[in-house]
Order: sequence, then C-alpha cells, then structure tokens
Amino acid sequence: MVDVIVIGGGHAGVEAALACARTNKKTILYSMHIDMIASMPCNPSVGGPAKGIVVREIDALGGEMGKAADATALQFKMLNTTKGPGVQSLRVQSDKIAYKKYMQEVCLHQENLEVREMCVEKVLAENGKITGVLQQDGQIIPCKALIMTTGTFMSSTVLVGHTSTPSGPDNEPTTNQLSQSLRDLGITTFRLKTGTPARVYTDSIDFSKTEVQPGTDDFICFSQETTHIRPFKDQVVCYLTYTTSKTHEIIRNNLNKSAMYSGLVKGVGPRYCPSIEDKLVRFADKERHQIFLEPESESLDTTYIQGFSTSMPHDIQDQMLHSLPGLENCSIKKYAYAIEYDAIDPLQCKPSLENKIIENLYTAGQINGTSGYEEAAAQGLMAGINASLKLDGKEPLILHRDEAYIGVMVDDLVTKGTKEPYRLLTSRAEYRLLLRHDNADLRLSEYGHDIGLIKEERYQKFMDKKKHIKEAMAYLDTVRFTPKSEINDYLISLGYEPLHNGISANELLKRPKVTMKALLPYLDHKIEDTVAKQVEIEIKYEGYINKAKRDAAHLHAMDERKLPENINYEDIENLSLEARQKLSKVQPMTMGQASRISGVNPADIAVLAVYLEQMNRK
Repeated sequence: MVDVIVIGGGHAGVEAALACARTNKKTILYSMHIDMIASMPCNPSVGGPAKGIVVREIDALGGEMGKAADATALQFKMLNTTKGPGVQSLRVQSDKIAYKKYMQEVCLHQENLEVREMCVEKVLAENGKITGVLQQDGQIIPCKALIMTTGTFMSSTVLVGHTSTPSGPDNEPTTNQLSQSLRDLGITTFRLKTGTPARVYTDSIDFSKTEVQPGTDDFICFSQETTHIRPFKDQVVCYLTYTTSKTHEIIRNNLNKSAMYSGLVKGVGPRYCPSIEDKLVRFADKERHQIFLEPESESLDTTYIQGFSTSMPHDIQDQMLHSLPGLENCSIKKYAYAIEYDAIDPLQCKPSLENKIIENLYTAGQINGTSGYEEAAAQGLMAGINASLKLDGKEPLILHRDEAYIGVMVDDLVTKGTKEPYRLLTSRAEYRLLLRHDNADLRLSEYGHDIGLIKEERYQKFMDKKKHIKEAMAYLDTVRFTPKSEINDYLISLGYEPLHNGISANELLKRPKVTMKALLPYLDHKIEDTVAKQVEIEIKYEGYINKAKRDAAHLHAMDERKLPENINYEDIENLSLEARQKLSKVQPMTMGQASRISGVNPADIAVLAVYLEQMNRK
C-alpha cells in the first residue's frame, strides 16, 4: 500500500508527485516513458500573460516549475512593461531538452518518490472510494489517494487532413481503457481538441526577412531561490514574421482538407490558441497574423513556428509554410497536427480538485479541460497538496480569487465548468491588481511554509523581506522634501513645477513618472531593489489596491458562509428553474461559489440566504 499514486508524468504530474513526496507521503509516479517526463510537446516556453504569474505562485507555494524554467531558459522577457503592474508578466524561451532533463533528475532523486515506467489501464474503487490501480502487466497496486494527470493521452487520436490515427503526442502510445474505467465509475468525460505547429530546420530559415525579438536586459526570474540566470549577452533571440495574402489564399482554397473543417474533428478546440485556419475564418478582416520563430533547444536544429498550428495535409502545409517571409525555402522536420482526447467535466471536482463521485480521486491538468503547461503544473501542485493534507486529516488548501491566479482558475473550473480548453487570462481575474508578478511570494509563501514545501531558510528570508518593506513604507512617510531640496532638479526634468511647499517622499512617489529608483539618491536610507520595487507599486496604486481589498473582503464574507452538502435545491421555493438546475449540478460549497455560477442571479442568492437562515433556526 502506497499513500499516493500519480498517473502521468507531464507538468501536472511532476508537481503533484513532488508535493506529495516532499510532504512525506510514499508516492509512485507513473509515466509511459521516463525520458518523456516534463516534456514540452507544444511550445518551448514557460510563462506569458497571466501564466508567468502562475509560475511565480507555484514557486511561492514550494513547487518546482519556476526553478526549472530559470535554470534552463534561453531567453528572459518581461511582457507588458509599458502597462500597469497588474498585467506585467515574465515569459522565458525554454530549452525543451534541458528542461525535461532537469525535471527528470529531480523526480528520480526525490526521497519518497518512485518513478515507474508503466502504463496504468484501470482506476480501481470500492464503495465510492479509491482503492488502487491496475497496471498494464496485470498487477494491482493499492493506494490511499490517486491523482490523475493524464494530459492528452486518454483515448487520443492525431488528426491530419482526412486521416485519424490513435496516438498520443509525439507518437507516444495512447490509453483507451483508462477513460472507460472512469466512465464505469460514473464520471462523465467529453472530447476536447488541441494542436501543435510544424518544426522546421533552423538553418533553412532566412532570418534577414524577419524581425528580431530580443529578451529583457535585467535580472528577472520566476523563483525566489534563483540567484543566477543566463547573462543577457548569451541569451538567444526569437524572430517575428507574418502571414501573407498568399498564405491566406492557400488556406482558404483548402479549408475542406483540414481536419478542423472536414468534419473529422469532434472535440472543441481552444478559443485563445486556435489553428491558423480557424484564425482566418474567425478573423476574416485581418490582413495578416503574427508568426513567431522560436528555438526549441541548443541541442536541437529546429525552430518552432508559433501561431501556425494546423491540421492540414502535409502537402498543403508545405505550401503554407513556404508562403511565409523567411521560410520560402525552409525544410520541415515535423509537420503540424491536431489531437483529440478525453477530458472530464470539471464540475465534478471539488475546489480541492478531489472528485465529487469517487473519494480520494484527484484530477489535474488537461484532464480537467485546461490548456497550457503552467495551468497544468498549478493544478498538479494543488492536487498534490490537498491529497497530502487529506491523508493527514487536515482541511484542504482553497485559494481565493483575490489570493492567486491559481484560485481564479480552480474556481472557474469547478464553478463554471468549461466546454473548451481553458486558458488563464488576466481578464479572468477581477482582482488582478492584487495578483501581480512582484508580490506572489508575499501572497502565498506562508501557505507554502505551513504545508512544509517552503524550508526554514527561505522562509526566514521571506520574513526579512516583509519586514524591510514595512520599514521602508514607514520611513518614506517621515522623509520631507522642502522647496530648497535638490529634488527640484529631478522634478523639473520630468516637467513638474518646483516644490512650493514641503512634501513627503510617500506623496511625491504617487506622482506619475516619479520612480523609487530616482528617489533613492535623495534618501539617507538604503533600500534593496526588490523592496524598492514593491514599495513603489504599493504607494503608487494605494487607492486602487485598497478598493480591490475592500471588494475582496465582500467576496471572503460570502465564501465564509458554508452551504450544507445535503441541500435539495429542487425543494427551495422561489428559486428560478435555471438556478435549481445549476445549483443541483455544481453543489457549491459556499454562498460565494453559488453566486459565481452562471445562471444563478442575485435574486436566487437572496432566496438561498433566507433558506439558510430558516435552516439555522431549526
């Protein structure tokens, strides 16, 4: 008997297995091939809008993705630097070979973790509770908890043109029995689709016809434990090209040959990462689309054609690629394809990611209907944490929507569900000014420490940082600049009038264009860079931040009002028909969660509140 079994060695599986093992649970991680653990079957990058903040959150909770991404990055780039801090996010171009080797070494040397190169054929449960798994060799392995992180491998088929081939990504085998065993247990599955672009030989690209896309010349990283990154001068560059009218003509003339439009595809594809043919149909008014050329690894001779996912036949793909500036004579190493697979309806999950139907069964990643390495890793970490906590008899860790993008994602999945591959976006977070790249450690490190994934030495550094931020904020309130101060030269250079009255450094910092870095020479107090950046944001956006916190307090009050598990919503008078149906399906755990269900309106929540009061009086 082992404590936890994790099925699937992708980004979700790695984080789930490491979290369980590091919290002293005897864990087995199943992967069909050890050398495919933490592989990047699609884009060779980590981070991006919203996603980069998720990686920071994973790190703050004690996960591994941020460390691996920092250690194996080819380029570091901070996105949206001309916009506010609420949408700034880090993205790294990854060395996909180095990344998976890093993660494989971590997993293979992790105490309490056994990695098995084996396919699992069946999930076993008795009386609505997990008992173990059936291996491909016929052996039954009993366990206390099971975490499924199967990605796109359940009953998957690769689609190109009019052909459909049972296969997982990168010609890996698929498993048909596993999703059937879930259905046999009463769990609902549905089909989703995703895809990946072609890879071409780098030396066959004429980069002189493209635009250079450099990284950011600054020390930026995902992990609080990272002390060194690849120097800017040694970082690789990416390139930008565009589709042409010829590209569009080729695609439009051959739409009926695409698996997407031939009727072969049954699953729903990703809205925010569509195939190039889908882009042309949905955005017919656009004259061109961006195509990024990204290196896959220093040990590979290939370039990833980001933004050019397709399921066209190979001969049409040849024509499409050769119509792109710089790729007129490119040689293709690997053609693009679409892939369909089984996922479960995430409304069957609790906010802890435990299944509502089968106790001690947890799911994370693409099996829950999401897309992206970062979304998968975050869910894997939360599933691992909560499986471990449950085995210890403790309450699950449920992150609120104002605490983390991870909380936003999980709440969206288990409250609203999804019918297409879910992708995190900054627009999904109503409190995104609170959920910033710079403050992920301040938001979540205490959780990571309490769980046991953040060690004492790191936690002490975190506590010191909190103390220094508080001291710096207090100090800036005491500093006064007078009309005779040298600060006037700086203000004039920014277009401001010289000071006519005294002003505190705190108030001065609230002015547009005034930065903490520029104020430091006029201060008697030394403030570290990381602390200075944090202080500047907190002061500049103080009003907006305080408003967001007040709004979030209302959310917390709603989420503290627990709903009994045995409510029969059909018996509650004055609830709308849609609300009864939706509430019965989701079975929300709190009033807050109930209020976020699509189709449940404020009037329904008022009725529910009265019903609860009546129940409490009985």
